[in-house]
Amino acid sequence: MSDAVLIFFGAILLLIVLKLLFGKNNAAGQPYPYVLNKTLFTPAERSFLGVLDLAIADQYRVFGKVRVADILLPGKGLNKSHWKIAFNKISAKHFDFVLCNKQTLEVIAVIELDDKSHQKGKTQKRDFVIASACASAGLPLIRFAAQANYQVTEIQQKIQTELSLKD
Repeated sequence: MSDAVLIFFGAILLLIVLKLLFGKNNAAGQPYPYVLNKTLFTPAERSFLGVLDLAIADQYRVFGKVRVADILLPGKGLNKSHWKIAFNKISAKHFDFVLCNKQTLEVIAVIELDDKSHQKGKTQKRDFVIASACASAGLPLIRFAAQANYQVTEIQQKIQTELSLKD
């Protein structure tokens, strides 16, 4: 074969490899469209966050909508297949709020705000996975029922009670 033919087939092969690596588009070959979700929190979560900020005062720092897999990882001793299964169970889920030490940002506890959707079977399965993962890692999971109004002192007391159970 001539050098020109080899270069031609090499270029074709390179294009195919590049398309496979970087060409993850939709069926029309175009990038997927996205729209901006203008709010990070639902109205109920935003309302709760305001009261939670008051309840923790200067003692803790709160982060919202943190991916579970950024806080928890499957434990040591799992083979590669089981590690991946365990990771996949948590990788697409998030905690509503993460309570951290204000200075070190060490994770102290996670907080879930439960609305009516938590009575559905699919959400209950999700809640079970999250609760089991937190329990196995020794991470306090503090649940609050979504309400129209919250009392700062009640939130403070519940957080303190849950954290004292950890110690």
